[in-house]
Amino acid sequence: MRLRALIVDDERLARVELRGLLAAHPEIEIAGEAANADQAAAQIAELRPDVVFLDVQMPGRSGFELLGDLDAPFRVVFVTAFDEHALRAFEVNALDYLLKPVHPERLARTVARLLERPAEPTSELAPDDHLFLTGERAPRFVRVSSIVCIRGADDYTEVVLGERDSVLVRRPLREWDARLPAQRFARVHRTAIVNLDWVERVERVGGDSLQVILRGLSAPVPLSRRHAARLKR
Repeated sequence: MRLRALIVDDERLARVELRGLLAAHPEIEIAGEAANADQAAAQIAELRPDVVFLDVQMPGRSGFELLGDLDAPFRVVFVTAFDEHALRAFEVNALDYLLKPVHPERLARTVARLLERPAEPTSELAPDDHLFLTGERAPRFVRVSSIVCIRGADDYTEVVLGERDSVLVRRPLREWDARLPAQRFARVHRTAIVNLDWVERVERVGGDSLQVILRGLSAPVPLSRRHAARLKR
């Protein structure tokens, strides 16, 4: 397996250092570099990378703001000097979070995770099907139609069944996306799939940002601009 990578960092020396470290991993091909979010968006559209090594704090838009405007099928590895963004990186479905200076051994573990082949999805589920979910609590059967939404975080997903009822399972969001019935479930963000039967309304917040309000849940789900058009249709 060979993966095309894009390095995004406003510091030239940081890009050079990371490129040098990645040279020890021939499975990773450096397809390009970008010094800010605008350059990165253009490079992603042109190069279609498999993975983006992304800095958080950059002039103009941050790495998180860049991801909020994109929904291309690439994996994200944050590379930053600050550890306070780790939780948010997990929430936006980042594969990994590397602190500068990046150690070769730590980078090797990240590359190994990138090269793991995802399991092939099986046939599409029906709304009345039952799933057997094994999470941090006792295993349980769950009807597909009872799922309110699914939130993704790397190789784990939170299957939300209600305000205080959810199951954390080791299954990436892309597998759910492939298996859930398309007439009932819709991808609304890089990190979320919602059950259309539970959608109450869509709200605009903070100017151009959108969010989905689901019946029975106090916390809204973000709606990316790319998926807003699909949801409307």
